[in-house]
Amino acid sequence: MQIGFGYDVHKLVRKRKLIIGGVQIAYEKGLLGWSDGDVLIHAIIDALLGAMGAGDIGQLFPAGDKKYKGISSLKLLANVAELLKKSGFAINNIDATVVAEEPRLAPYIAEMKQQLADCLGIAGQLVNIKGKTEEGLGFTGTKKGIAAYAICLLHKEIKCG
Repeated sequence: MQIGFGYDVHKLVRKRKLIIGGVQIAYEKGLLGWSDGDVLIHAIIDALLGAMGAGDIGQLFPAGDKKYKGISSLKLLANVAELLKKSGFAINNIDATVVAEEPRLAPYIAEMKQQLADCLGIAGQLVNIKGKTEEGLGFTGTKKGIAAYAICLLHKEIKCG
């Protein structure tokens, strides 16, 4: 068993879509980033890469590389899922927290879980997502950005024969 931890943060700006967990959320601002800025998926990618001992998201998908400009973070996650499989790892579980004062995330969490589980090829119950506010404190509390934390547990798949 190997544990990984991930963290990501993006600034909220106008004229960007808000995409969290692969789900577009109705809001007047979106997350600034080289890709689609999906803070949740980025934290999960870092947790998965960390558990494998495979660096971080910036090493695998560097900002500034034109092939990742505006890319869906679900595509990045699919690449990490393939890396997991090739390395002989399987996901035991993922637990993540998104920190945002607004918008309210509860209505979107079930869809986020399904998007992530489908992309990773795992059962939905292996993905847990929570939304939290910071009661008006800090950059997330003052609606300047959104942060996400993720932890995962991986195990090596046992091959028969």
